[in-house]
Amino acid sequence: MTTTPSSKDRLIFALDVPDKSEAQRMVKLLQDSVGCFKVGLELFVREGPDILKLIKDHSSAEIFLDLKLHDIPATVRGALRSAAKLGVKYITIHSTEGEAILETSKEVKDSGLEVLAVTILTSMGETQLHDLGSNLKVGDVVLDRAFRARQSGCNGIICSGEEISSVKQKCGDTFKVVVPGIRPEWSQIASDDQKRIATPRKAIQAGADLIVVGRPIRDAVDPEKAARKIVAEIEESVKQ
Repeated sequence: MTTTPSSKDRLIFALDVPDKSEAQRMVKLLQDSVGCFKVGLELFVREGPDILKLIKDHSSAEIFLDLKLHDIPATVRGALRSAAKLGVKYITIHSTEGEAILETSKEVKDSGLEVLAVTILTSMGETQLHDLGSNLKVGDVVLDRAFRARQSGCNGIICSGEEISSVKQKCGDTFKVVVPGIRPEWSQIASDDQKRIATPRKAIQAGADLIVVGRPIRDAVDPEKAARKIVAEIEESVKQ
């Protein structure tokens, strides 16, 4: 039996900060306002596993290790085994190589670590995809990679708000959909590099299990207030 997560637990904050000092400040500030902290490549490379300990020392929130693993299957398997020992909840792997990498998720199936497959980055649109030589639409590529991820044993995928409904229809409600590129209507982002975005309300109503928010919270005058405002929007969306 699965329990429905609280609205706060559905909000992941992208801890995209340069160093441990700023990370600690944000964790302390947001520890009661978000359900999970996402540690990306830049921060993890700079600080290593110590940054995960810092989060655990100052918060009871889950940890999402967003490393987007992409290597030969044996190397990815080893990396997943190592990550499982770090006590994180989620980790990402790339789906571009198909089943060969996706099936490495089975290595940690019973460890508690949930493997999420990255379909297409939300910074990429149709033009960028076509520049890479593909004549397919972004939505079709995402749907194909999501289905392959599900069949290969992944717990869920990362996709934009535009593909949530179709992924849920094809892969089922229990297959987790995590959505970055979230932009509340009230947020103001300078030099935004995200192409396929969605508001918290639209993402949740479309079926997103979790949403990832970075700059709208981090760059707000009052980050804690911004986080709580997003949680309230999630709560309203669930009730509608």
